[in-house]
Amino acid sequence: MTIPTPEPNLKLALQASLQAGEAILQVYRTGNFQVELKHDHSPVTLADKKASDIITRILNQSQLPVISEEASIPPYEERKQWQSFWLVDPLDGTREFIKQNGEFTVNIALLRNNHPEIGIIYAPVPDTLYLTSPQTGPHLITQAHKALHHNILEQATRLPIQKPNRPYRILTSRSHTGTRTQALIDSIKKEHPDLETIPLGSALKLAKIASGEADLYIRFGPTMEWDTAAGHALLNATGAKIIDTNTKYPLTYNKPDLHNPSFIARRQ
Repeated sequence: MTIPTPEPNLKLALQASLQAGEAILQVYRTGNFQVELKHDHSPVTLADKKASDIITRILNQSQLPVISEEASIPPYEERKQWQSFWLVDPLDGTREFIKQNGEFTVNIALLRNNHPEIGIIYAPVPDTLYLTSPQTGPHLITQAHKALHHNILEQATRLPIQKPNRPYRILTSRSHTGTRTQALIDSIKKEHPDLETIPLGSALKLAKIASGEADLYIRFGPTMEWDTAAGHALLNATGAKIIDTNTKYPLTYNKPDLHNPSFIARRQ
């Protein structure tokens, strides 16, 4: 079987995610996070800022606009003209980073006509990377830094992974699970009495549904477009979905307000 070669924009995103991951781990190992609170009271650290600078510098080589959580957001009147742009969360799961539980990711997505096409979710602590693009399709790469020395897809596993004979698995947020989520889980348990619920941080939840390691993630709390875009690309590429709980349609991007509605990500 011919192994596809990553296209130029995917190569840039891979380089950006791995270099950002290195910078994040450098801060992670020191324990000197320099935590500040943003206007919405969410935390930001030195690692967030370093990763954002690295990713933006590398992605700027594509000459496409970049929206990053840790940078100023261009006004909608400008953004609505864009045909292609990058959507980036340099460090998703900052609370998990601060707790030092390893459940944080670098999220990079390339959108065309507001549709996520390229998606990378990179978890620096296990050095595990999930990627998809129109040319390569969806893959999981372990020991991503080692694989980068070759055609990175030579070491990749095609997604989704078939995992028969396991319980129905729901992933929940470590920081944002509430009574509505629990009520929905309880109703699903009637159909799947062997149901497992596993708390997990960051976009790893979307990555693991895309990979076939889990079946459902429910989110009623606030999120932003950069939290979901890379995972959305992976879910689309593996036959899974991420659905607005109100409209029952897939999440949309580059809205005037970049907040997401409540959503459910699930395998078919």
